[in-house]
Amino acid sequence: MSFRAQHVYFRATSMQTLSILVAFIGVSGCAQRVPKPAGITAGTPYVSWVIMSGDRDNPDHDFVCQSDSRNDCVVPASRPNGQVFSHLHVYFHGVGTETNYTGSIQIGYFQGSPESRRMQTNITVKKDESIRNHSVTGIVTSNPGTYEITFDLVAASTDTAKSQPIRHRLPILVK
Repeated sequence: MSFRAQHVYFRATSMQTLSILVAFIGVSGCAQRVPKPAGITAGTPYVSWVIMSGDRDNPDHDFVCQSDSRNDCVVPASRPNGQVFSHLHVYFHGVGTETNYTGSIQIGYFQGSPESRRMQTNITVKKDESIRNHSVTGIVTSNPGTYEITFDLVAASTDTAKSQPIRHRLPILVK
C-alpha cells in the first residue's frame, strides 16, 4: 500500500473511530440515570423512581419527575383524541445484604380499577447487587386532578431478619 493510500486509510479509520466515540458520548449523556436520594445512610434500604410520559409507541418520550429532584410531578391527561401513556420506573437499592422488597405500589393516576393500578412487588436484591428495577406502563386518566402513587413496601434482610417499612405518598398532578 502506498504512503498516500495508508494516509487516506488511517484518516478514514480515525474519522470512523471519532464518529463512534462522539455517538457513544452523546447517547450515554442522554441515558436515564438511576436517582439516588440525598441523606440515605449506608445499609438503609430504599426505593427510588422515575416517571415518564408519552404515547403508545413511546411512553418514555417526556421526562416528568424523579425521586431525587423533588420537582412537581405533572402528567398530561388523556383526551378523547389521544391517550397519554406513562411509564413508572421503580428502583430497589441494595444495601450489602440480600434484601427482599415486598408489598405493593398503587398508581392512582392510571385509568382502570384500583386492582389494575396496583403493582405487586416481590423483588430480591442480592448481596452483591446494587440495584434491581421494575417498571409498569399505563394509560393516564382523562380526569384532571391530583392523584397519588402510594408505596407500601417492606424491605427485609434475609441475612439478619431485620425489616424496615417503606411508605411514601407521591402526589401526581394530571392536567
